[in-house]
Amino acid sequence: MKEEAVLSAHPVSETMRATVLEQLAALERRHEVKVLFACESGSRGWGFASPDSDYDVRFIYVHRLPWYLSVAPGRDVIEHPISGDLDINGWDLRKTLQLLRDSNPTLLEWLRSPVVYRQEVGWVTRLRRLAEEGFSPVRGYHHYVSMARKNLREHLYGEQVRYKKYLYVIRPLLAARWIREGRGVPPMRFAELASQTLTDSRVLDALNALLAIKMRAGESATSPRWVVLHDFIEAELAHALSHLPEQGLRADGWPLDQYLQEAVLHFDSPDWNDA
Repeated sequence: MKEEAVLSAHPVSETMRATVLEQLAALERRHEVKVLFACESGSRGWGFASPDSDYDVRFIYVHRLPWYLSVAPGRDVIEHPISGDLDINGWDLRKTLQLLRDSNPTLLEWLRSPVVYRQEVGWVTRLRRLAEEGFSPVRGYHHYVSMARKNLREHLYGEQVRYKKYLYVIRPLLAARWIREGRGVPPMRFAELASQTLTDSRVLDALNALLAIKMRAGESATSPRWVVLHDFIEAELAHALSHLPEQGLRADGWPLDQYLQEAVLHFDSPDWNDA
């Protein structure tokens, strides 16, 4: 693996980690679910958080068996009211597997987050393997190119630009490049993604300079347009739009069905701590 040449930090204090774990345990008791996996999403997971960035905690959970046998489907998300800078929400396992079948990029990023709060290791390892095996390059590619194009159009053409918006365009462009080069699921860590795809020293230097400022400044901090990065984005997006990825096959649903059945039966216990 190429040595990383891009700045990165994933700041989560032990105090905040303890708070997150307490909140997850409370959600388990309130909703009678078992959390299989919980991670940091957003800028702290990508590695370029500002001092005032939120904590975006995302988790995957499983209900007890009767919940899945109801005629009327139950609500398949848990959204905890935002408190201060802590934002916690999660998806039920069946919803998770439906999204995994469609190579949902957000879910794939969760599973590759460098900041993991909790995980049932064996089950999550198997889930990551299913995600890799069923990855659709065409779906991932279209998602990232569309995201980059939208963020560029909406945020980067003013006289003053928020630092983080550059990263919200460059990150999906590099993820699309990763897929275009046949590397599979892109890494979530921006430093790994950029170090493995960028070779232009001018772009790398400008990117590191921007990251250094962004990681010290507030979320709303702005600056005049960065010409080197803007030129790179325009050229990279044009190249990305000219590429037509191969249509991948839809993942086989049976392994996902099997996973769901086995997980629900395994964790169908009146005492989640014994599972």
